[in-house]
Amino acid sequence: MSQENVELLRSMLAPWERGDYGSTDGLHPDLEYIVADGPEPGSGKGLAGLGRAWGAWMSAWEDLRIQVDEYRPLDDERVLVLARKSGRGKQSGLEIEEMHAKGAVICHVRDGKVTRMILYYDRANALADLGLSE
Repeated sequence: MSQENVELLRSMLAPWERGDYGSTDGLHPDLEYIVADGPEPGSGKGLAGLGRAWGAWMSAWEDLRIQVDEYRPLDDERVLVLARKSGRGKQSGLEIEEMHAKGAVICHVRDGKVTRMILYYDRANALADLGLSE
């Protein structure tokens, strides 16, 4: 099951890596999402809420890109996705790499859909929460 979950996430995140953030394929409509760290930790539920939160964050950046470094199966339901972000602040001009480029997401998958995402701006926090190392 864990390899199937990795393949689901690969297909789901491929458009995001190309800068197409409109796709919700692979996400459960009642998805729970948690922002575990960073400037605005919080949580929500549902695709509409995720879209609002993601859209507000993305609106601050130009040329935002996500590059997955690794998919790491944790168990039958969870996959750790280690990723890097690139882009530039619209107001500040700062490169995102200078602030929080290496992040992580813990994805919970059930019945072929992502039901929960825990997002980390700093992958070290995700690894620490899981008792893992880089």
